[in-house]
Amino acid sequence: MRTIEEITAAMTALVDGAADRSLTDDEVTAYEGMEQELKGAQRTEQIRARNAAYNVVRTPAGVPSSGSRPADTIDKAFDNFLRTGRPNADLSQLAPTNAQGEGSAPEGGYLVPDSFRQKIVDRMVAFGGIANEAETITTSTGAPLPWVTVDDTANSGEIVNEGGTFSGGADLVFGTASLGAYSYMSGGASATPLRVSLELLQDAAFNVQGLVSDKLGERIARIQAVHLVRGSGSGEPQGIVDGLTPVQPAANTGWTYADLITFIHSVDPAYRPGAKWAFNDQTLATIKKMVDSHGDPLWRPGEATMGTGTEGGTLLGYPVRIDQAFVDLDVDDSTDLCGVFGNLREGFVIRRVRDVQIMVNPYARQAYRQVEFTAWARMDAAQQNTNAYKALSGKS
Repeated sequence: MRTIEEITAAMTALVDGAADRSLTDDEVTAYEGMEQELKGAQRTEQIRARNAAYNVVRTPAGVPSSGSRPADTIDKAFDNFLRTGRPNADLSQLAPTNAQGEGSAPEGGYLVPDSFRQKIVDRMVAFGGIANEAETITTSTGAPLPWVTVDDTANSGEIVNEGGTFSGGADLVFGTASLGAYSYMSGGASATPLRVSLELLQDAAFNVQGLVSDKLGERIARIQAVHLVRGSGSGEPQGIVDGLTPVQPAANTGWTYADLITFIHSVDPAYRPGAKWAFNDQTLATIKKMVDSHGDPLWRPGEATMGTGTEGGTLLGYPVRIDQAFVDLDVDDSTDLCGVFGNLREGFVIRRVRDVQIMVNPYARQAYRQVEFTAWARMDAAQQNTNAYKALSGKS
């Protein structure tokens, strides 16, 4: 299996080899095959990273080996740091003494363990349903990530008489789109870090890591979930419904079975394999009350899985994804885009930079015996193919 770097290098070489001409059919087929191979390699790498985080137990250089102190795992050392304000400290050690850095384990190498980061990522993914459905790209830097766009669906061929020539046509019109990286911070009140007393950290019998990761992760996830759905694309990520013209029902008295059929067939058949519905729980409640001519519910409950979520199910054969960042269905308002239907992975892309970072500062508030915590995450999102899905609304 080729690495991501090998695949992208092969893709670039293929395109560069046809710099002065159009790609042949075989070259197009080969490039599209490499695109699929690249997606598979990216998913594999992400799964391996997550699995490594679940099983991480390692002893960095400079730390006593497991033979002498078997309890010195990253989780335990970080938990001790949270409670004492000192890296890799025993609970009996109280006062911080030196500056911290991530490069050396004794100076702070335990401050951002993979398992702690993974907990926050889990919170972020679980909070917003769209985050589970969109294509997600993780990069090592936040440099602009451009790609080329083209929409040639309005053009077609023609019949040409013998000895004649074609009457017209249109050149391909290419565009560009780009993903950046907005910085998100999670901390305490009034633009200050989250502050926890040293006494609480030292004396608490509960899971300090779990509490801090839950709350910081939820705060970042809460704002990112809103932006992934309703972001304006100006000073923040572009949301999945930003600027779209919705498909409206036939009347402003509520969605009907006929309207749901209209929504489904507003998406080209090429994109309906893998299509899903997405809206909030209140809109799902409205749909659950809809029945067919026999009185049977249109919505079918499904087994609660990672694929559908705890409120998942199927609606006319397509899975349902709940995301509370969508506005409620307003039956007589077409400006409130209350949901989407279509192939969301093809239509929407999320870009994340590296992992979530945890900043621990035991010094700034040591006169008050408080330790400060902040979490940072970098993310952007954009609509990459609005032919693949449609926004839904009521009717004015």
